[in-house]
Amino acid sequence: MRDHGTTSNWKKALLNRGAIIKDAIQNLDESALQIALVVSDEYKLIGTITDGDIRRGLLGGLNLGSPIDHVIYLDPMVAPSQMAPEAALQVMKANGVRQLPIVDEERIIVGLYLLKEFLRPAVRSNPMVIMVGGKGTRLQPHTENCPKPLLPVGGKPMLEHIIECAKAGGFKDFILAIHYLGHMIEDYFGNGERWGVNIRYLREESPLGTAGALSLMDSRPSESILVSNGDVLTDISYGNLVDFHIRHNAIGTMAVRPYEWQHPFGVVQTNGVDIIGFEEKPVYRTNVNAGVYVIDPSALDLLEAGKPCDMPGLLQRLQEAGKRIIVYPIHEPWLDVGRLSDFDQANKDFFK
Repeated sequence: MRDHGTTSNWKKALLNRGAIIKDAIQNLDESALQIALVVSDEYKLIGTITDGDIRRGLLGGLNLGSPIDHVIYLDPMVAPSQMAPEAALQVMKANGVRQLPIVDEERIIVGLYLLKEFLRPAVRSNPMVIMVGGKGTRLQPHTENCPKPLLPVGGKPMLEHIIECAKAGGFKDFILAIHYLGHMIEDYFGNGERWGVNIRYLREESPLGTAGALSLMDSRPSESILVSNGDVLTDISYGNLVDFHIRHNAIGTMAVRPYEWQHPFGVVQTNGVDIIGFEEKPVYRTNVNAGVYVIDPSALDLLEAGKPCDMPGLLQRLQEAGKRIIVYPIHEPWLDVGRLSDFDQANKDFFK
């Protein structure tokens, strides 16, 4: 196979049709191309899989062991191998396509065009609020003289990783909600000039929770607000999260992480004293809060100035008010650095 397109790594995106959803997620994570190219044994393109296809499948009841047949998009737009890159760019712009597989006359995959390789990330005017005021008591003694967001992971503070990841996605306006040892965070990040971003601060006189600090904003943003805990490390595309929130006309969106737990024993199902079934070490699947959110500015109406409130509590208030709140399932690498074991894992595995 000859290389065509804007990336030489497209072969990492190849995926056999006999794979399962877990394989597709691993493919997307390892290739970082945001698309899996499903091919036959002869490398003919069968279809494509994106993270959106997987999210819809998981929301529809599929699990990590389900065949990818359920999530393959069988009629993707493709570019013939003789198409000029300039023409491919126009096709991608006109059709809102971020990845464009390249095939020859026999539909054998020979390359891939990536819109992000043609264009710089669009600047996003949505503010990103990062909650960094907690004491981090579970990470003592590391946090006795250092706020948790400044603890080093991979050689730099974990908060710096969050800001750099968001900046790479086009975000430039950051608001840091500080309390415990907040002066150290201000001293380190300043106004953000060193990172080419704008940083402002919300200073909590007392802890206000992961939503309460938003009540301290001196002016209401005109666009959706991205909110993140300051101890969440992830490769999530923050821009995709905001786009998902807007596309679904939601007032509040919570990123969730699928979590599986296997019962250590066989489960006996009963009706009174009668046994009606057995299940050997069943696996239970749930969604857990990933600590990243998007809210519409109107959600701020439900906060009281200076009153504590957590983000789940704010979302519950929105739901009780009849507003639409939704979930955004993430499968990207994610770690909540809340315990000493998490901190050790982050330094060992997350940014290796």
